[in-house]
Amino acid sequence: MDIAELKRYIETNFEGVTSVESAGDTFFTYDPHGALPAQGWQPFATLVTGDHYDDVSALEESGCYRLNIGLPKAAYLARFGAAPTERDERGVLRTGFDYAIRDQLLPHPHYASQYWVCVISPSARTFEAVVRPLLAQSYEFAARKYANRDARRAGEQPRGG
Repeated sequence: MDIAELKRYIETNFEGVTSVESAGDTFFTYDPHGALPAQGWQPFATLVTGDHYDDVSALEESGCYRLNIGLPKAAYLARFGAAPTERDERGVLRTGFDYAIRDQLLPHPHYASQYWVCVISPSARTFEAVVRPLLAQSYEFAARKYANRDARRAGEQPRGG
């Protein structure tokens, strides 16, 4: 699956999503009202196309990209156990994983401690078996957080969560 197909999938299959591009990367957030604030919004998934922020995934290879997905804590823990906290001298989390492996779900090199995962250049098989359900879970989590934030602002009781 190439990056254009993946981007199109996210933008067309999840209602209320806004995508923001910067330096060739794309950030997807749940924004059902189309009123993305200038600051303080959080993506539920990102597509990173190069080694702009780190080089541990070796994304400078032609056609490589990294899909990052923010998960609910329980979903992360079910896949990888306790979130890592120890970092190396470059700020990369020590997980025992090779962050340059292609087509395999991994803890995120910098945000696994916040329950983010990633996969570099997923194949169609990995997309169907792993990525698609995790994107749906992340999207639902983002929508629930958005609804809860709206409820708190309106003085209502937040939904379960």
